[in-house]
Amino acid sequence: MRALVTGATGQVGSHIVERLAADGWNVRALVRDPSNAAWLEPMGAELHRGDVLDRESFTKAASGCDAIFHCAAAITPRGGWETFRRTNIDGTQIAIDAAANAGAKLLQISSVAVYGSATRYRQLPTDEDVPLPPLPEGAFYARSKRESEKMVLDAHQAGKIWACAVRPDVIYGRRDRQFIPRVAGMMSFGVMPLIDGGHSTLAIVHAGNVADGAVRAVAAPAAGGRAYNLANDFDVTVSDFVALGAQGLGKKLRIVSVPLVAARAVMAVVKGTVSLVRGKEMASHANSTLSFMSRDNPFSSERARRELGWDPPYRPQASIPEAFRWFRDNQVD
Repeated sequence: MRALVTGATGQVGSHIVERLAADGWNVRALVRDPSNAAWLEPMGAELHRGDVLDRESFTKAASGCDAIFHCAAAITPRGGWETFRRTNIDGTQIAIDAAANAGAKLLQISSVAVYGSATRYRQLPTDEDVPLPPLPEGAFYARSKRESEKMVLDAHQAGKIWACAVRPDVIYGRRDRQFIPRVAGMMSFGVMPLIDGGHSTLAIVHAGNVADGAVRAVAAPAAGGRAYNLANDFDVTVSDFVALGAQGLGKKLRIVSVPLVAARAVMAVVKGTVSLVRGKEMASHANSTLSFMSRDNPFSSERARRELGWDPPYRPQASIPEAFRWFRDNQVD
């Protein structure tokens, strides 16, 4: 079996490369600059120069593959809607066409962003049957991920390809360039404020567990045309995450419990300032961050457990300290 992985130098993509190689797949990685991706070769990846927006190179790399794992995405670029649209929507269309040309299955790494931020916190867990609400005009990432996911599932429905999508929430692990560096930066002061003591459970998932679910989905014929939340491998409270992260960094932290009402007041000021400097989309992240830190993980991953047999192999007691140690030793910006 042969697979092509896009976004292979990213956190999820590299974990998928590792998992596929361990399972005996021949793995190709579509990379812009092989010299900067040579570290993938010891994992078992064959490097193919190309770009998700270069139809010719994508099609050539996909030739002869049984599956494409499309992990490449614009997550936090500047430049407005057009930047997100080109990578996340145009790139996905090229992935669909490449899969059709190769006769390969297509697994898209989507996101819980498709649910929007306003209605994901419900009385019942947010699962794949929840109707998707309208998204704000400025929610560029969420809009691009919802549209690209729909394209993939519509292509399956139309019989053009076999396709499936998985929806992680906040991803952490080795090679994390987003979440772990931000938390580690907050820890660098030696004092960590936690809202109401940090008793809420975080909406996080380990990259290796996302890889496990993605590989399982490709192996499950019935997963075609379906979307799966991979959004709560284990329940981890904010305070436990911070304690395990400090362990990985080798730091002693003083925890300060902050009342929710005080956190809301501070966030209101932050939101106003960010709105002036970075625009409305970045300001909207302030509200999302407050909910993320103060409310329990709203998502259900029961469909993946039931239909894919998802049994996450990476456990937080070991994997959270490992992620922070990796950051400490590699100093990712």
